[in-house]
Order: sequence, then structure tokens, then C-alpha cells
Amino acid sequence: MAIFPQSRTAEPLPVIALLPRRTGVQGGGRRLPPLRHIGPNWYASVMGTAIVASAGVALPVDVPGLRAACTVVWALSAVMLVTVLAARAGHWLHHRDQARAHLLDPAVAPFYGCLAMALLAVGGATLTVGVDVVGVRAALAVDVVLFVAGTAIGLVAAVVVPYLMVVRHRPAPGTASPVWLLPLVAPMVSASQGALLVPHVAAGQGREALLMACYAMFGLSLLATLVVLPLVFARLVHQGPLPLALTPTLFLVLGPLGQSTTAVNQLADAAPGAVAGPYASAFGAFAVLYGVPVMGFALLWLALAGAMVIRATRDGMGFAMTWWAFTFPVGTCVTGAAGLARHTGLDALTWLAVALYAFLVVAWAVAGTRTVRGVVSGALTAAPAPPAAATARTR
Repeated sequence: MAIFPQSRTAEPLPVIALLPRRTGVQGGGRRLPPLRHIGPNWYASVMGTAIVASAGVALPVDVPGLRAACTVVWALSAVMLVTVLAARAGHWLHHRDQARAHLLDPAVAPFYGCLAMALLAVGGATLTVGVDVVGVRAALAVDVVLFVAGTAIGLVAAVVVPYLMVVRHRPAPGTASPVWLLPLVAPMVSASQGALLVPHVAAGQGREALLMACYAMFGLSLLATLVVLPLVFARLVHQGPLPLALTPTLFLVLGPLGQSTTAVNQLADAAPGAVAGPYASAFGAFAVLYGVPVMGFALLWLALAGAMVIRATRDGMGFAMTWWAFTFPVGTCVTGAAGLARHTGLDALTWLAVALYAFLVVAWAVAGTRTVRGVVSGALTAAPAPPAAATARTR
């Protein structure tokens, strides 16, 4: 059985930049050939870099020099966003056949959610970290623009990608992938990032409407995740472990868990100035009552995914762009744990946030270094090798 169903296009479309690659360029696209295989999954590197900055300043501990380091990382994420946006624009301009084919490939289309999350992540980091460099007015303006664009794209992706899966992709039973969560998590990122903008909206209907819109996006993303997650776990149970190069995508499940915990805590912080007292207190209680159990499940999934990654590593898992799954999802758990520590005052949650952040920084450094090496060598911009056929459980 194939890992993913054959797409209905003339050109075979394996998971871009996820599997080991061959050198050289295949197919069309004689102009700017390196851009032909720059897919939407490259936005994951932007998300993973921006979360290092925003999660670092969210830690409930004072580490000398950390904010300055986070400022440098934020600047890097902004440069990366502009670079990837330019590369993707070139991809659509010079390789429209491939770009259209990506939308019709069930292995690639979900990554369009990464575009929305990259915009939102850099925008939020600009308001929380970049403000030290550009000032409040400029940081707020940048965040508003990126928030509006990221939210619009995320909501469209949350509808269009599932629609394409139903009417065009038609994935076979037992092929559910954690990648399917990507377009569904984007509205949750909007919910958490929108909470940062609530205090900047004039008091009254506008401020309350933004708060409620963020809670609506929280519910949209959460319920959609609850629909997809059982499919992913059922695929693991009935079909066995994911292929080696795709094993890191198991960490993507942490995204909606950590991001939803982050969202309810940040929205609880914004609620007192937006809604009446009783509702604000209820939102504060909900942040803890929801966040603690979900964080518990996130740690359970982290242990399971970690065990699967260790198994894959022993079986020879090499570097692929899927390694960026070790960054942003873990970063959302950092901000979620930090929010819970802020609302409960528990030192255990503070140290959990610190431990997760340490893992995040190491994962980001490794993924970033290997990505730069792959770009310089051309291995990550070459045509991807066809995916090997997946087999049933081997052990």
C-alpha cells in the first residue's frame, strides 16, 4: 500500500522536501529550476524560528541575555519569512504547473496551513520581541497586517484543504497523516495571536468582538482536531509506524494541544478589559481547567512520539525537512506551560516550560543547521525521490 494515494496529475508528486532527495532537476521549469521544488512546507522553518523568539520571552523566569538573543532570532525569522515568500512567489510565477499540482496532492496541500502560521508567528513575535527594535507603533502595525493576512489565509485553508481531500484527493483508508492537522491548527494560532491585539483595540464592541472571534477560532480548530486526531491514531494502530522520514510529523499533534492551551491562557489575560467581570473570571478559570488536562495529554503524546522517533533513528532515519516538526509544536507547549505557570503559580509548570524550551532550542539549532547545509549543497532544492512503498507493521 502506498504511503499516500497517487495524485490525479500528470507528474508524480511525493511529499516535497520530506523524503531523501536525488540531485538534479526533473520535469519542466527551465527558468529558476531551484524554485520548482520549494513547496509550502518551507514555511515550517519560519514558524519554527519565530516560536523560539516568542517562547523565550514568554518563559516565567529571568535569564540574563535571553531577550537579546530572542531579538536576534526574531530578526532572523522576519528575514526568513521575506525570503520564503519571495521563493514561493517565484515558484508560482515560473512553475505554475507544479504549484497547481501541489494543491491536488494530498501529501502537499495541507502544508498551505503553514503559510498562515508563518505570518501569524512572525507577527506575534514582532509585537512581543521586535517591539524592542522597531518601537510600539511599527510593531503593532506589522502585527495587525500579518494577523489579518494570516487569519484570512488560515480560514480559507481550513475550508479548502478538507474540501479538496473530499472531492479530489480521496485518500485511501488507513493513510491519515499528522500533516492533515496543519490547515486546522492555523485558526488556533490566530486565536492565540489575536489575544495579543485585544488590548490595543478601543474599549467597547470592537474589543469584545475580537475576543469572541478568537474564542470562535479556538473552538473551530479544537473541534476539527478532535475529528482528525482519532484517524491519525487509528492509522498508527492498524498500519504500524510511519515511514522513517515522516516519523517526526508525529510531533505535529502537539501543535493544536499546546497552541490551544496557549490560546485560552492569553485570552484569559485579555478578557478583563473586554468583557464583564463574571465572564472574565470564568475565562480565567477555564484557562486552567482546560489547559492542565490538555497539557497532560500533550506530555503523553510527546513521550509516544519521542519513542517512535528514537525507534526510527535506530532504524536509520536521516535528516529531512520533517525535522522542523520538532520546533513549532514544541514551542506551543512552551508557551502553554508558561501561561499555566503564570495563572497557577506552580513552580512545576515553570520548570516544565524551561525544560521544553531547552529541547526547542536544541531542535531548532539542529534543524536549522542541517537545512542550511542542504540548501547550500542543493540537496533540499533538488527533485524529490519517489517515495518507497509502505508496508504493513514490521515489528
